[in-house]
Amino acid sequence: MSDTNYLNVDYGIRSWLLTVDHKRIALLYLGSITVMFFLGGVFALMIRLELLTPAADVVQADTYNKLFTMHGIIMVFFFLIPSIPATLGNFLVPMMIGARDLAFPRLNLASWYIFLVGALFTLWAVFTGGVDTGWTFYTPYSTVGANTKVIPAAVGIFINGFSSILTGLNFIVTIHRMRAPGLTWFRLPLFIWATYATSVIFILGTPVIAITLALVGVERAFHIGIFDPAIGGDPILFQHLFWFYSHPAVYIMILPSMGVVSELITCFARKSPFGYSFIAISSLAIAFLGFLVWGHHMFVSGQSAYASLIFSFLSFAVAIPSAVKVFNWTATLYRGSIAFQAPMLYALGFIGLFTIGGLTGLFLASLGLDVHVHDTYFVVAHFHYIMVGGALMGYLGGIHFWWPKITGRMYPETLSKIAALVVFLGFNLTFFPQFILGYLGMPRRYHVYPDEFQVLNVMSTAGASVLGLGYLLPMGYLLWSLRYGARAPANPWQATGLEWQTPSPPPTENFVVTPIVTGPAYCYAGEEAEVV
Repeated sequence: MSDTNYLNVDYGIRSWLLTVDHKRIALLYLGSITVMFFLGGVFALMIRLELLTPAADVVQADTYNKLFTMHGIIMVFFFLIPSIPATLGNFLVPMMIGARDLAFPRLNLASWYIFLVGALFTLWAVFTGGVDTGWTFYTPYSTVGANTKVIPAAVGIFINGFSSILTGLNFIVTIHRMRAPGLTWFRLPLFIWATYATSVIFILGTPVIAITLALVGVERAFHIGIFDPAIGGDPILFQHLFWFYSHPAVYIMILPSMGVVSELITCFARKSPFGYSFIAISSLAIAFLGFLVWGHHMFVSGQSAYASLIFSFLSFAVAIPSAVKVFNWTATLYRGSIAFQAPMLYALGFIGLFTIGGLTGLFLASLGLDVHVHDTYFVVAHFHYIMVGGALMGYLGGIHFWWPKITGRMYPETLSKIAALVVFLGFNLTFFPQFILGYLGMPRRYHVYPDEFQVLNVMSTAGASVLGLGYLLPMGYLLWSLRYGARAPANPWQATGLEWQTPSPPPTENFVVTPIVTGPAYCYAGEEAEVV
């Protein structure tokens, strides 16, 4: 069996476009979602430029509506949801469980092509008129508007849903059927537990949003009364269907980052995770409870007060397994031998920002307070503390942690630490003022606002500039490292896990000989796990 690494087998474009190597497919996803991330970032920058002053100085209302809609659609459906599962998940799941590839390699490649087709449909909608409904596609905006490309955008998201379903199916089968000998469930890395829980949500939740958007298209094209009350539909039905998927989708975005942070904390604290089984089971608990709380998005929709009380209680309950993770990460850090490398800085930033996002989520789960701050910038700030402060910090931490394994190259250590700090500071300067704006009553999705809100908006726009610089820095030095970075050893961080037992970058087949696991997933505290 050849030990040539996957990057050096064949440099031809055709070999990449037809590859069934999970590692190459992960890199194809990485390139694709990076393009989508920076495109969504451009829309965010235009939004912040418009909000720099109280008046409509840059764009008018219709254009502004399209900007925040296209920013949300691209970032949620084409970056945040696939970011870690499609990139790090694709690359790491087989190696972490001692397998040579995913269970269905061709299906894996097909999922990337499906993602591209869905993205092209949506981008065509973006650049041939745009969409102005908000990323939630609420009716009647999405069903009766005349000058917006709702149908092609919905078709793109519908198609992209199949990519998520196939990815989740592939991960579930692989984790069940292809683990190395001796790798029992409670010897699995915590990243695998998080990926497994995310895959369950992919399978159960994605069909709901796909069918919901298909019904929007049917109603819009054929004037069949499904959601539009003017023709006999029910707009509240749309909200139920949309949020039944979209609240679990929050955990699609955050659970993989939690798995990454579990790996980073244990490695750079040089300790086995405190309460391994609790962290593992909490991932499944989050996936389960996430399907029961959609109604807290609808406290002001006229739903029954009794239903709202139940959803409020369940929303508090879903915070418990998340709190378990934060507590256990903190306990793992206690008296650890902590190394403040760039991946660890992102992990610590994740804990801080996710904690703020989670606690403010409890505000929104409280009926009385939610009525006050509903559809204000308080919600925008909370959402971004979870999605950007949480999901993206975990994603960047994971990219920095496994970059030497992926590429066989190291990146500049000092510059990477600076970038992590810039991202953390820029993020807080951008979004913390929005909590205050929302509490004071500034509604989201408005491009003009009273003069008294300008100072806080200037702070937010200034923070967005810093945050943008923080995102550009890793792009620059990671690309630089591909050519000029020092060659990485097999295990530069002295981490545990089967993926670190292979060369950097790994051979095409991952392992020359299938490993046999005889010990726990983590052995930093003197517990030696034999890997034969």
